[in-house]
Parts: sequence; C-alpha cells; structure tokens
Amino acid sequence: MVDSLVVIQSGATAYDLQGRIRGTLDMPLCTEGVAAAEQAAESLLKTASSRGPMAALYTAATSCAVETARIIGGVVGLTPRRVAGLDNLDQGLWQGMLVDEIRRRQPKLSRQWQENPWSVSPPDGELVADACDRVEAALERMLKRHAGGRVGLVVPRPLDQVVRWLTGGEAIGDLWTQDAATASASEIAMAEQWASAAVLEKIRN
Repeated sequence: MVDSLVVIQSGATAYDLQGRIRGTLDMPLCTEGVAAAEQAAESLLKTASSRGPMAALYTAATSCAVETARIIGGVVGLTPRRVAGLDNLDQGLWQGMLVDEIRRRQPKLSRQWQENPWSVSPPDGELVADACDRVEAALERMLKRHAGGRVGLVVPRPLDQVVRWLTGGEAIGDLWTQDAATASASEIAMAEQWASAAVLEKIRN
C-alpha cells in the first residue's frame, strides 16, 4: 500500500466555466484548464523537493483528466497510466444543464441532492454509494501495485470528492461546488483501512 495519495482535480472544461453539469460527458480542457494544469504541475514539482517525488501518476480515462495528467507528467517526469473504473459521477439527465436551471426546474430534488447526496440520485443518474463501490475497487487495484511511496491520481470534479472520502474520510459535501479554474491537489496519508464497505452499508440502511 502506498504511503500517501496525491489526489489532483483535473483542469476545467468549458462546461465547468459555464456552471454546467459535466458528469460523464467527455470534454477537453479549455484554455483556463490548461493554464491551471500547468500551475498544478509546477506546484507538484516544488512539493517533490520537500516530500520526495511521486512513484507513479495515474489518471481517469476522461479527456480532461488525461490532458491534465499529461501536462503534469511532462513536468514531473512521469508517464500517466489510465485506470479503469474511474468514470465521473453519472448525473443522468442533469448533464449539460446549468446548475441554476436545475434548481429552478426541480427545486426539491436539487435541494435534497445538495444537502444529502447519499439519499437521492439525479434522474437516470447514479447513486453516490454505487459510485463509491466501483471507485473503491479501482483504487484498491491501483494502490496494491505499490509497496510504499507517494502516488498521484488525476480525476475530474466531483469524483475527486469521492476519492478523498474513500481514502481520507473527508466529507463529500456539496457535489456542485467547484473552483472551476483551479486544478487543485491534496495529499492524503493512507490508513491501513480506508472508508469502505462497512460505512457504505450503514449509509444504505
């Protein structure tokens, strides 16, 4: 098991800047997203001088994550490897819509989604608990490849929140809140056992 996981939010797409729900829609980085990825790469390079270099860099398969990982990998000297099972949270019929439009058309459901995303799913979308199941399995396969060290993972928003909850126990919170122009990174010290099946079972019940 790795010592720490560096969870990197991919740079922004045009939909992120417009306040639209991207979900599983595959979109490239916009100009601002490329700039944010370049800034994140330089920041990670500086961090490596004090905490040590990353042993590997992984990425979700969506275009914005792959592009972000390629930019970061070029600076820190790593070739990104794609991880199956890390598709973004499927937000169903809400994908492509403006957040404000969803709030206006479906005020009760959108309010439930923001206050307690565990309790409901977007129309034709994915339950957060189901997303956690598949993401946990993907992370476990990935992390078992390493006996220690630091490993980086680039994922789109809001999947980064799911990853941080599973690995570090951070509250998932509002899945629509985002700093669209920032490709942020957070480092999580890996515990021997991270949030998983037992916690998810309590949530379902």
